[in-house]
Amino acid sequence: MDIVGFLKSQFICHLLICYIFIVSGLIINFIQLFTLILWPINKQLFRRINCRLAYCISSQMVMLLEWWSGTDCTLYTDPESYHKYGKENAIVILNHNFEIDFLCGWNFCERFGVLGSSKVLAKKELSYMPIIGWMWYFLEIVFCKRKWEEDRKTVIQKLLSLRDYPENFWFLIHCEGTRFTEQKHQISMQVAEAKGLPKLKYHLLPRTKGFAVTVQCLRNVVSAVYDSTLNFRNNENPTLLGVLNGKKYHADLYYFNILEFLLFTIGRRIPLEEVPEDEQECSTWLHKLYQEKDAFQEEYYRTGTYPAVPIVPPHRPWTLLNWLFWALLLLYPLFKLLINMINSGSSLTLASFAFVIIIASVGVRWMIGVTEINKGSTYGNNENKQKLK
Repeated sequence: MDIVGFLKSQFICHLLICYIFIVSGLIINFIQLFTLILWPINKQLFRRINCRLAYCISSQMVMLLEWWSGTDCTLYTDPESYHKYGKENAIVILNHNFEIDFLCGWNFCERFGVLGSSKVLAKKELSYMPIIGWMWYFLEIVFCKRKWEEDRKTVIQKLLSLRDYPENFWFLIHCEGTRFTEQKHQISMQVAEAKGLPKLKYHLLPRTKGFAVTVQCLRNVVSAVYDSTLNFRNNENPTLLGVLNGKKYHADLYYFNILEFLLFTIGRRIPLEEVPEDEQECSTWLHKLYQEKDAFQEEYYRTGTYPAVPIVPPHRPWTLLNWLFWALLLLYPLFKLLINMINSGSSLTLASFAFVIIIASVGVRWMIGVTEINKGSTYGNNENKQKLK
């Protein structure tokens, strides 16, 4: 192992990275709190400032993938659509199979300049999570309890509030609702059989209500829907812990502008305005889309590539520069404090420092554990079981 690879695998490096992320994140959360003063005075200025503040947090995660891990990210898409990415509002449909699929989604948001303003449909519990959850609150992220009867009114209200958003944004949505596992897939396909829906091999049944409402509320604001399918070469099983250890992965993302995608599949170009507004018709449309996604996944497993032009979007330096800024700002006082503590020779002081290190390591492991598939949501299991009763 080379010296750089050895250093990347050391726990002390991980602690320093996490220290920078946690302290800078809390500082930014604190600044965001003060921006609330702007909301009644100038809502659009509040939004623009929070897009930049959110970028300071999320770009640190992207930096780990791009610069620390050095993961290769290849985009397969239609060259004619490529120039539109980042220049229009879009709904992005993502598959949900990997522990770092959210991070790869952020990576492509960064490559096209919409990372700070990107939106998601997230579970309510994440809003209480320090740093990222609190950051999302100020970004007006749509949170839901995953009980549609309770969520519908809140989700519609939040989505409608985005209609005058001043920045281009991508609304990232995992229509499957939870990460793919074999157990969840088996239950999902039992539901498909009970409802007379075509079975899928590589996806769970999509949750259609949230998608239909998103399309309805953002119509005439969003220009297109992008269907995207993420895979990793050579059967790689990427994890956030692997990224933190500097392990390099090879991500392939298949991006289709739905307008072009539908032209390819059914022989005509369908503008977003013609995507069915009726909830039931939109549900049927989305199920058909997932059948097509399954076919593309089958093709990828068979050939190891996608039937489109491979493009590697250029790196932008801002994620690295942002991280270096926070590293220089926060590491100096940390090292100065550490030296003073050692010089003091106090056993109590050193014991307190050791206790803080232990707490920090536990906290880091907890944050990583949030992304692990085996500790993911049981939402898919519980809801499908209820539908089968």
